[in-house]
Amino acid sequence: MDESDLAAEARELVQRIVEGIGVNALVDVAEGAETITVSCTGPDLGMLIGRHGQTIDAIQYLANAAMYRGPDGERKEVVVDAAGYRARRRASLEALAVRSAERALADGESVELDPMTAVERKVVHIRLKEFDGVETTSEGTEPNRFVIIRPA
Repeated sequence: MDESDLAAEARELVQRIVEGIGVNALVDVAEGAETITVSCTGPDLGMLIGRHGQTIDAIQYLANAAMYRGPDGERKEVVVDAAGYRARRRASLEALAVRSAERALADGESVELDPMTAVERKVVHIRLKEFDGVETTSEGTEPNRFVIIRPA
């Protein structure tokens, strides 16, 4: 299947970054209606993911910045993943959110989570949006913004 110019540009950009970091990885692209997912597979992707996902988040940020700087034509969000990291991290964050919400309700006190990226905070907010009895807010300044879960 032919990939769009946008998908090809995303693939090429991530491939160059991955090679520049010195990671041997196969870069694959899947294009949806609103997003382009660039997936990296290979034997050792730890360096690509980085500590707490900082490297892969930075690569994703760069890919989105590069894709958005062009003419006002078609634009899609770029998601960069490696070895299923995004799905594992989302599941981990959702579990943390639920445990923390349950603790906030049981103790009747606010629970502060560790600082996290905007993307990670959004996962927590969305997961707890439908969770009865709690409300969430983000506080602090980047890069140390964190989520507070309060009994409603």
